[in-house]
Amino acid sequence: MVEKNITDVEAVGETIRRAVKRARAHTKYAAVALGGSSVITKVITMPANLGDEAMEGQIELEADQYIPYPLEEVNLDFDVLGPSEKDSETVDVLLAASRSENVDLRVAAVELGGLTCKIVDVEAYALENSVPLIADDLPEGGVDKTIAVVDIGATMTTLNVLHNQRIIYTREQVFGGKQLTEEIQRRYGLSYEEAGMAKRQGGLPDNYGPEVLEPFKEAMAQQVSRSLQFFFSSSPYNAVDHIVLAGGSASIQGVDELIEEKIGTPTTVANPFASMALSNRVKPQMLSNDAPALLIACGLALRSFD
Repeated sequence: MVEKNITDVEAVGETIRRAVKRARAHTKYAAVALGGSSVITKVITMPANLGDEAMEGQIELEADQYIPYPLEEVNLDFDVLGPSEKDSETVDVLLAASRSENVDLRVAAVELGGLTCKIVDVEAYALENSVPLIADDLPEGGVDKTIAVVDIGATMTTLNVLHNQRIIYTREQVFGGKQLTEEIQRRYGLSYEEAGMAKRQGGLPDNYGPEVLEPFKEAMAQQVSRSLQFFFSSSPYNAVDHIVLAGGSASIQGVDELIEEKIGTPTTVANPFASMALSNRVKPQMLSNDAPALLIACGLALRSFD
């Protein structure tokens, strides 16, 4: 994966196959999500008196004015959000589209892993779906509040802002835990795999903390601050009520406290499993370490295949 794009579908498929086998999962179906940069979303208005088939036909006729690709190269879907506030005779419709190659690669990887892909979602809406799992950590459960969820992955950091538990803003920028892994690799003469293992399990020299880890945590805080400034400059908002850290780098000890200190906003690390009962086969500490990276996966898992 490079910036959330699949570059080696066979390798991803094999990883899925091994994960399913190791989890001893019995399901044959899967849900996947597309990253924000590969998806075009737009809220449009349509006449409220249209049936599903008529609305689908009308959307296909009008879609080319919102999508900068030939429609035959695009996977397109829509969801009726409800009555429009501006006109009682229209409804707001969420239009989502992505180039077919983005969808096809994910479907192919899932099938190589031995599963059938039933749902292709959008990461931002899968995250929105997961909010009830972390609501206990949010002020007023996120109701009527503005919450920033910062997902710091391997190569990409994504800011999703929710207001009243609904996504209102998404922005991606290139920054992630891979930079820390590569610095460990360079500094200590390790292979990339060895550096990744050492980052998670420890055992690095004493100067790792002050000379490598702390500067990376400072860089994380700067990225979060910069992402929020982009949001404030392009919206009527000038503050958020809470910051939630997600993604693999969110599990770095003390990074939530540093970001809260630097930005001045209450900050917590996402744990969508906090209120769940765990199987005796699950190691709680290992799950706790991985939990921030599984927020979107949990949102997908809450979807129905019906």
